[in-house]
Amino acid sequence: MAFAGRFGGLVRQGLYQKSSSYVAPIASMLNAVRDMSSKLFVGGLSWGTDDQSLKDAFSTYGEVIDARVITDRETGRSRGFGFVSYADDQSASAALGMDGQELQGRNIRVSYATERVSSPRGGGGGGDFGGGYQ
Repeated sequence: MAFAGRFGGLVRQGLYQKSSSYVAPIASMLNAVRDMSSKLFVGGLSWGTDDQSLKDAFSTYGEVIDARVITDRETGRSRGFGFVSYADDQSASAALGMDGQELQGRNIRVSYATERVSSPRGGGGGGDFGGGYQ
């Protein structure tokens, strides 16, 4: 769903540009599609998995550009998931075969990464919770 939103935004950007040349927007769209299809989400990681061990586990499927275990900002402890980026989408597609396999004692989940929709942080709400009229 997030991918469709990103792709649609790039299409609109290309269509509404005043330039008569569509080469740049099309190249931008293709790069976005390529980037999204070569990045994987890896969930269910053990607490002991670090960036290097994640990279080593997935490098058998192709050239890993980046492997990152996401950590808690305050404690520095793994949050149990990470991302692996490949140089090409064929390698990423092959690495989907790791889904359900064991890595450091845990069965991991592997899928294509989707762009997270940004939303404002905080409790939201607002207003007076006093319950009375003024």
